[in-house]
Formats: sequence, C-alpha cells, structure tokens
Amino acid sequence: MTIEIKAPTFPESVQDGSIVTWHKQAGEAVTRDELLVDIETDKVVLEVVAPADGSVAEIIKNEGDTVLSNEVIATFQEGAASAGSDVPAAAPAAEPSKADGDIIAAPAARKLAQEKNINLAQVVGTGKDGRITKEDVANFSGASSAPAAAAPAPQAAPKPAASAGNSSAASLDIPAGERVEKRVPMTRMRARIAERLLDVTANTAMLTTFNEVNMAPVMALRKQYKDKFEKVHNGTRLGFMGFFVKAAVEALRRIPEVNASIDGNDIVYHGYQDIGVAVSTDKGLVVPVLRNAEHMSLADVENGIRSYGLRARDGKLGIEEMTGGTFTITNGGVFGSLMSTPILNPPQSAILGMHKIQERPMAVNGEVKILPMMYLALSYDHRIIDGKQAVQFLVAIKDMIEDPARILLEI
Repeated sequence: MTIEIKAPTFPESVQDGSIVTWHKQAGEAVTRDELLVDIETDKVVLEVVAPADGSVAEIIKNEGDTVLSNEVIATFQEGAASAGSDVPAAAPAAEPSKADGDIIAAPAARKLAQEKNINLAQVVGTGKDGRITKEDVANFSGASSAPAAAAPAPQAAPKPAASAGNSSAASLDIPAGERVEKRVPMTRMRARIAERLLDVTANTAMLTTFNEVNMAPVMALRKQYKDKFEKVHNGTRLGFMGFFVKAAVEALRRIPEVNASIDGNDIVYHGYQDIGVAVSTDKGLVVPVLRNAEHMSLADVENGIRSYGLRARDGKLGIEEMTGGTFTITNGGVFGSLMSTPILNPPQSAILGMHKIQERPMAVNGEVKILPMMYLALSYDHRIIDGKQAVQFLVAIKDMIEDPARILLEI
C-alpha cells in the first residue's frame, strides 16, 4: 500500500519549513518509527518518521526545498520489501527484524546508533518503559562499537599529524598551515534568531540594570534538603533555577509592568506569569515556557525545567511549548559568564540574566567576609518600564534569594 509522507502540521506562527536532511533515499528499506527526514522551521527542527515497515518509494521534496504545513514530501511503500529491489534484501544483515521489533528507541537514538554502528539490542534504555534515548546511545561503550572505532584508525592516523591543533582543517583534509575558510548557509533557526535580535535593537528602548546577590542562604538550604527533596519528589533535583523562578513570579506580581507587553499603542497587562527559561542547544537558543508558573510548586518548576532541557537537547520540543511567555530567565553562569546584558525576547518587556557564582570579599557589618556572590542583570524596555521599577524588581529578587523564607511567605 502506498502512503503519502507529509510535513507536520505547523502552528499559525510558523509559515513554512525547509528540508534539512533526508536520512533515507528512494528505494531504501526502513522500519516503523525510523527517522526519514529533518524539517527545520524558524523555531525547531521537526523529525518525520516512517509510518510502518516498508521502503521510501519516491522523494518529492529534496534537501533545501521549502515545504508548507501538511504538504506531501514523499511517498512510502508499506511492506517488508519491494519486489525486484536489491536494497531491502540487505536490511536483515544490519540487525534481525525480530530483535529490532522488541526494541523501543527514539528516532534520534536510532539515527545515532546507525551512525556509530551500535547494536541497539545491547543498549540499556533509561527512558520511560525502557525506551532508548539519544543519551543512552551516546554514552554506550559496548564491544559492538569497538570494531567500528578501530577500523578507520589506519586511515585517520596521518590527519592529526598533518593538522595538529586545527580540528576544522582536519575535517576538511587541509594541510597544516593553510588558511581555512568554510562557507555554509545560515540555518533557518539561526536566521530567525538574528532577525528577532536585530528587531529588538531597532524597535525597543532597551536598558540593563545590575545588582548582586549573596547565594549563601540558598546554597545552605539546598545542601540541607537536596537529598530529601529528591527522595520525596521522585528524583527531581533541587537546583538554583527553581528559586529564581519562584522569586520572579512574586516580583512580577508586585511590579506588573515588568510582566506586561506593548501591542501597538496599548500596554497589555498579563494576569498570569508564564516564565520562559532560555536553553542553549547545538542549533541555537530556544526558550520553552513554564505556563502558569504562579501555580507551580518548587518541585514542579524544577521538574519542568529538567524535562525541557532534555527534550531541547534531543530536538523534541514542540513549537507550542516555545510560544508565548510573559517574562524570561537566562542563566549564562552555567557557561562561566560573570556578567552580561541579556537581550529582550519580544514581545516581552524584560529578561533576567543569572551569572556565575563566585566567591568575593564583601563588607558585612564592618567585617570582610568571603561570600558566594552572583551578579544579576535585568534588561528591560524603557518604553514601558521606568528605571525605578526595574531597580525595585531586582531588589525584590535579591531580597527573596538572600532570605528564601520570603518566597514561601510571599513577603
């Protein structure tokens, strides 16, 4: 039976997408849920998988082509193998179909396993119901991968010597000493990010104000309760981001302008707090949203952030999970940033930047003490938020982090 392979349904905010990579070619045999093609939109890379066991009959949209929502991009022939085709006959040699049918693995995991020549039957899945994730394959170091790693060694040996200290030159087979340039087209996601950032600088009156916070109280609280917290909340770890999200929710209640946005000549005040948490991925920065964060417990916040982080790394975030949001928090401290000026995420009017925790000498009651300090940065749109309100917002965050009981008591 012939099946039409269509592009996913895009939300209203996404007009179209681009074919990035076809992982299977016409006539090639595939198994159910095996990755066929990657489609990149302005916000995420979407994966299209095989609807059943069979083979790709015809590729209609090639790599680089623009596709619309639900547009037919290929046709698929359902069935174990197509008559007269030599390609499907080779499929059982890679892995027995019976064993593969018992394996539950994410499409990204299957793709990575195929690239590394890893037998999925030997990988232990840590996902739900034993599902094998991309991380399981990446962390696998079984005997099945050893031959694949050893085989190319004789050919790869001369390359490091010819281009030591220049990994890009090695990948391009360029002799040592050559001035290497590589031109690649900007991805749709990166182009959209650039467009939005330029729009912010051109159409907002963005300013940044700073403060610093003593992290010792939160660190002590976390050290005292992290083990019990993780046990009670089924493995959810107690991190710093949860405290900042809860503190931001309370501060947004006190200063509603920071939670507002501009729509034409109107100011829209939001009666809810949808907090975006910036997550860095290989393809660019994405901002999944914790909706109605004002109703979430600390454990709910931490679990939501962890889930978003893992799914963002695997490219599994949905577009609807990254749209909206009334305020954003970004943490450059995980990369070692001591101070920065975060840029607004339109149409939001403010963004909070967290940074590296670093011990510094501080004057406390006339004495010098070494304290773990963090710089905070609040970038805001001066068209809607005055300097006084921005400073009050940061001070409220500082007070609640330095005295976490205020978060619980909402004072």
